[in-house]
Amino acid sequence: MSAIRAGQVGWIGTGKMGAPMASHLAAAGVAIQVFDTRPASYAALLGDRVLAADSIEQIGRGCDVVFTSIPDDSVLLSVIEGDGKHPGLAASMARGAILVETSTVSPGASQRASECLVAAGVRYVCAPVSGSTAIAQSGGLTVLASGDRTAWDEVEELLARYSARRFWLGEGDAARYMKLVLNTLVGATASVLGEALLLGERGGLTRADMMNVILESAVSSPLLKYKTDTVTGLDRSPAFRLDQMVKDFSLIIDAARNEDLELEVATLIFDQYQAANAEGRAGEDFFALVDWIGEAATGRQGSAG
Repeated sequence: MSAIRAGQVGWIGTGKMGAPMASHLAAAGVAIQVFDTRPASYAALLGDRVLAADSIEQIGRGCDVVFTSIPDDSVLLSVIEGDGKHPGLAASMARGAILVETSTVSPGASQRASECLVAAGVRYVCAPVSGSTAIAQSGGLTVLASGDRTAWDEVEELLARYSARRFWLGEGDAARYMKLVLNTLVGATASVLGEALLLGERGGLTRADMMNVILESAVSSPLLKYKTDTVTGLDRSPAFRLDQMVKDFSLIIDAARNEDLELEVATLIFDQYQAANAEGRAGEDFFALVDWIGEAATGRQGSAG
């Protein structure tokens, strides 16, 4: 194991989003130490610029800037606070060091992480990303950022290596709420499109013809253009799985409840995703909800008949 060099960047979490994001930093000449509980996930990254670390603690002690890209709240808090056997980043990072957290997690968990880090003198930047795995691979993600502004000013150049757009949204967890706003709209698009296409199909239209018209209309969007092949059956490979959208909508609903809000439409859409998930579509692209809506409607008609 090579020693971590002073000033080196740490990266924790090299899944489908984290690995390409880290690779863009390495391609730009940034020296990186990586850690993941699944070494196979970063094997392809290793080289002169990317070295494997033995632990989260090693990365925390050796790096001035650490990025995390993790799956959920519990993993985030384990990485920050430790797991009872091994210290987390709050205990191992130096005072004045910077943690950039890029995942989709709840505002509540993010706030708890922030309080722990601030108490340890570590500067915290919430920087969740918007975009698919394909967009991550191309370096075109959108970064939503909030937290410690001085830290953001220091690290934005690094984030520019894997993103096309970056928005500074203020202090605290504003970026977390912005990500939930976007995910609400993204998830709702599949639901509304599913019902709209079902109506058109009953009227004799094909999905291909409808999508051609929709993409030339006032309701066209980059998302609909990107998902056209999925909707028409030309490409079924999942860019973002349906079970991941279930997780994101659970964050949306929980955040709303914590703010004493009842999101009626979002709750109905969440129910749709949960039903589709339970019926075997978990690993499909979340736009499989379009198919599920049509099948569910047909099933209801059959039962009524």
